[in-house]
Amino acid sequence: MTDPVVGTLDPVSAPAIWKLLAQANYVSLTTFRKDGTPVATPVWIAPDGDRLLVWTNPEAGKVKRIRRNADVTVAPCTMRGAVVGGGPVPARATVLPDSEVPTVRRALIAKYGWQARLTFLPQHLVAAIGRPHPAGVLEITLDADPVDSGERTAE
Repeated sequence: MTDPVVGTLDPVSAPAIWKLLAQANYVSLTTFRKDGTPVATPVWIAPDGDRLLVWTNPEAGKVKRIRRNADVTVAPCTMRGAVVGGGPVPARATVLPDSEVPTVRRALIAKYGWQARLTFLPQHLVAAIGRPHPAGVLEITLDADPVDSGERTAE
């Protein structure tokens, strides 16, 4: 199965990039290790008003890296992470509080429908027997004037 190319990122305005990311089936979220090595992960992303939200395991490596360095890059990609439609753009990721989990679930269900419901099913079942599984939420904010990110170094 191939993902459609939503559009191109080069050179377009921040609102146009936001729209492309919000419509993409998958987005490559690149975080950075302490030594500056990029680590790309394909994720689902969903718009919620003027925000872009990502659902993740709060213990995932990307969350640990974001807590240390909020600088990330994002780009539409395939399910397997191959970037499509242009290069990555710089952004910032914020780990949101647990109170945002229902918001991201609603946003993902609105965008992905049955696929999101199926993804959340194991969590609901485990929670029903009294052993809730942790969930996390990331908010992605595009840099004010996105350009090709080039090389990044650790801060």
